[in-house]
Amino acid sequence: MGLLGSLLMLLPLICIILSTKTLAQSPGSPKTSARSLDALLQDYAYRAFNRPRTGIAYDGNPPSNLTGIRISAMRLRSGSLRTRGVNSYREFEIPVGVMEQPYVERLVLVYQNLGNWSSVYYPLPSYTFLAPVVGLLAYDASNLSATNLPELDINASGEPILIKFQDVKVPVGSTARCVSFDLQGTPELSNVVSENVCSTVNQGHFSIVTESIAPSPAPVSPPPPGPKSEGGGGKDNKKVWKIVGSIIGGLVLLVLLCFLIIWVRRYKQRKKIQQMETAAEVGEALQMTSIRDTRAPVAMGTRTQPVLEHEYVP
Repeated sequence: MGLLGSLLMLLPLICIILSTKTLAQSPGSPKTSARSLDALLQDYAYRAFNRPRTGIAYDGNPPSNLTGIRISAMRLRSGSLRTRGVNSYREFEIPVGVMEQPYVERLVLVYQNLGNWSSVYYPLPSYTFLAPVVGLLAYDASNLSATNLPELDINASGEPILIKFQDVKVPVGSTARCVSFDLQGTPELSNVVSENVCSTVNQGHFSIVTESIAPSPAPVSPPPPGPKSEGGGGKDNKKVWKIVGSIIGGLVLLVLLCFLIIWVRRYKQRKKIQQMETAAEVGEALQMTSIRDTRAPVAMGTRTQPVLEHEYVP
């Protein structure tokens, strides 16, 4: 049983491995984050360039599974952006004095309009989006076929960059607020500059929101006494049951493996005994004779006659 004891000693390690694998496969975060989306849209926006001209916006085609998102790209000289700005680039109005870090000779401004995907990639609890989230990100233009480029840090040193949203309808009794998301997705609320207009000095993603008004809860009877469960209790219970199921399954497989090893060892022992018995039966056959009503083996006569060691007889 030495092998069985070794397997039982490995049982805790097997349980830990199964639990770790289950936790790794459990859903925790969305498949595509906002940062991954930025990298993906940069790639597709750059594909729109075909003999690009400076200062012209080229509309790109996002992936087919992101229907509703609009992208475009505009290549600019660094000096032209700083001294002239961009009067109108979709919702953005870029003044003079905008500089990038680190310095590049040419840069590309990638525009994003997330449409109905706004709240998916940039959720804002307790607030309702009145306009789609739009983004403005700057990249190096030295290689228009490059992917996964890091963003340049652009900063408005003079007048701020304006974002002019269209078709924004503020509900009666609500107040519109500007929201900006930095590259890490951290939101920051601010007041609108004027009707449907927000401002920023950095790149990022922007929209107009209003605080959600929760309906008054209807009176309900007190719940029966029992264990309280929090919002994520159901999901946590599912994770726990998955871990427990994996451990139990591992134990069952281990027990079956032990039984299989024991059966194989016993089978080999029985097989060896049968071979020994067969070998014993295959030996020289004895002559059978009848003694009354039974038959019994009788040895043959001696093969060698006894001979005296010395012929001398006293």
